Amino acid sequence: MYRPDQTGIDDPSVLRAAMHEISFGALVTPHAEGIEITHVPWLVREEGGKTYLESHIARPNPHWKLAGQGQSVVMFQGPHAYISPSFYPSKQIHGKAVPTWGYIVAHAHGTFEAIQDGDWLGAHLAALTQRHEAGRAAPWAVTDAPVAYIAALKRGIVGLRFEVARMEGKWKINQSKSEQDRSGTYAGLMAEGGDMARDLAESLEFFPKGDDQ
Repeated sequence: MYRPDQTGIDDPSVLRAAMHEISFGALVTPHAEGIEITHVPWLVREEGGKTYLESHIARPNPHWKLAGQGQSVVMFQGPHAYISPSFYPSKQIHGKAVPTWGYIVAHAHGTFEAIQDGDWLGAHLAALTQRHEAGRAAPWAVTDAPVAYIAALKRGIVGLRFEVARMEGKWKINQSKSEQDRSGTYAGLMAEGGDMARDLAESLEFFPKGDDQ
């Protein structure tokens, strides 16, 4: 991934937190006939000093059959938004401003295995459900559904356990701009409305400046 100076994020704790927060990522695996891509939700685990990503896919999806056949990458795309030159106070002074796109992405490189063990799948589904139902007034649990129904559904999926060998991220959020233009970017994004614009604006406050390319 192209990452100009200081737009790159390599801190494992920051990247794990981003992957956990974003949750949804694309598994990309090259193979002899082309490239297989599957979009799925992931759980982030830390075990024995290593980072793992866990998910599941439908059994008819051929992607799981590529397990153990080389390197893959899981790409998490966070908040992103159009950034207008009108956000920058400096535009009124010299006019040297053009539109850009701000975004946050995190990539995990590694290999994955396919898991068909029923107990593993059951624990995975329970954990994934708890992750996204937590905080609701009446959270749904896997045990709310009939046992036979869940058992049938489990037979139709295959688990994925991705061992992360390397992580990298890119926060392209106008870090290189002046304080005035950074403030203008924040205000402009907040005024745009929408969760992604707001989340991107808030991220601008927490990351260091860098070359914004």
